Amino acid sequence: MAHVRTYNPRVRVGNWKEDVTLEEETLKNFILQKDRGQLTVQKEGDLRQNILKPVSLSVSQDGFLHFGDTVMLVNSGGGEHEQRGSCVLSIIADSSCITSQSDSNSWLICFIICDGEVLRYDQSFALRTTAGFAGELFLASDHKTFLKCAKKSRLQELSLVDEFDFLCWWKVIYFDPQERLENEGYPVQVNSKVLISHCKTNQCLAALGNHILW
Repeated sequence: MAHVRTYNPRVRVGNWKEDVTLEEETLKNFILQKDRGQLTVQKEGDLRQNILKPVSLSVSQDGFLHFGDTVMLVNSGGGEHEQRGSCVLSIIADSSCITSQSDSNSWLICFIICDGEVLRYDQSFALRTTAGFAGELFLASDHKTFLKCAKKSRLQELSLVDEFDFLCWWKVIYFDPQERLENEGYPVQVNSKVLISHCKTNQCLAALGNHILW
């Protein structure tokens, strides 16, 4: 009995059955997620493909902005106290945002009153993302609190919501304060500098130079 070998390299020790079963289940889950397109690399590829997809903006025939037009909000930058390039209003999207489908840097003026009606200064309207992958979400905001505010600037934050309410109401204000009263009620011209103010909080959309990503 002293010369009998009780162990050799082919002998399985420990929880070998559990390890084999776990490897098989892991492989099955991987194949299942791959077939469903739920892998992280597949989600990021889908997100990248949709983000880089071009969006057709509306072309104005009379030089004015209309309800239903697809527009892009751009901050031209520059100014007396700060020199920086222009930037576009957009959101930060990653693979976790794909299910909500909320990434787009183009906004659709909705709340259509009638076809062809122009948007006027101090008139309430709503901004929502384009249809399709963007999800048709409304741009909303509210008063800042200790628990709810922008992470870097500590100002009131913007959010995209699927339900339209008073928090989604905005209005266009004439840029020059000296001529603001005279232009109240006049049509908004395209490609012009304006202020977009939130109806509830009376705060304007802003792109702060020390809080932009690129």
